[in-house]
Amino acid sequence: MLGATGTIGRATLSALQQRGHQVVCFGRTAVGAVGVAASRLGDVQSAASWQNDAFKGEHFDAVVSCLASRTGVPKDAWAIDHQAHLHALTAAQNAGARQFVLLSAICVQKPKLAFQHAKLAFEAALIQSGLTYSIVRATAYFKSLSGQVQRVKDGKAFVLFGDGTLTACKPISDADLAAYIADCLTDSERHNRVLPIGGPGPALTSRQQGEQLFALLGRRPKFKQVPLGLMDAIVGTLSTVGKVLPAAARKAELARIGRYYASESMLVWDAAAGRYDADATPSFGRDTLADYHAALLRGQATLDRGEHAVF
Repeated sequence: MLGATGTIGRATLSALQQRGHQVVCFGRTAVGAVGVAASRLGDVQSAASWQNDAFKGEHFDAVVSCLASRTGVPKDAWAIDHQAHLHALTAAQNAGARQFVLLSAICVQKPKLAFQHAKLAFEAALIQSGLTYSIVRATAYFKSLSGQVQRVKDGKAFVLFGDGTLTACKPISDADLAAYIADCLTDSERHNRVLPIGGPGPALTSRQQGEQLFALLGRRPKFKQVPLGLMDAIVGTLSTVGKVLPAAARKAELARIGRYYASESMLVWDAAAGRYDADATPSFGRDTLADYHAALLRGQATLDRGEHAVF
């Protein structure tokens, strides 16, 4: 397994173990005490490390990857989302593996960013590899939609881009997504397929997410609208400065990522109709974003956004 130290990775590791799978995790950092998973340390960007440190000449039945670049900037994306996965695929084939389950992202449907193109390039390689594959394109994660919980709790306004109805998603919890990923190993209906997946219930706009949060607090909704044009200006300025300053170029890419998520829904894209389709976006699981936010407000859940806080 790859990416077992992240929040979704840890949940997926637990789901795999609950189903009786023997799991070996590979990466730069040892996995904490989760069941009896074994950790093998090495460099995911090194083909030699995959052979010598990960597989070690042993046979493995499958690879499950929740690995992703931490920032999404071009250098990281092509190194991790693409090249590291190519190394993993080659090593898996050499080790006799017959199956590969990949956690991708639903946003690759309309690729405009480096990390989306990197993910798509590896998806294509996996599909052509001859291995049984499951490519899970998940919609929005709870942690990516919870950055404003504390500010609203503190009495501040919920920030919207535009009027808050431009985008929508079907949020999915780590636990529900982990269960879906783990079951891809045994559910033949998920084999050799690209699988968009969201959480339970109807799609939610940003405004509806904010309204839910205020309702949990028993307060009248208070919103602050930020025009998308402001984000465009920020991207433009940073891009110009980035031509001479590499640090600004990196910030420009992060701003472009933020701009994308502020204007594109995390739902199945209907290319023929030219629109996102909530009804065509599959739902899975039991956990709702409202329940998670309620647990956060009670102090019964934690929020670990990590590098994704920039989104």
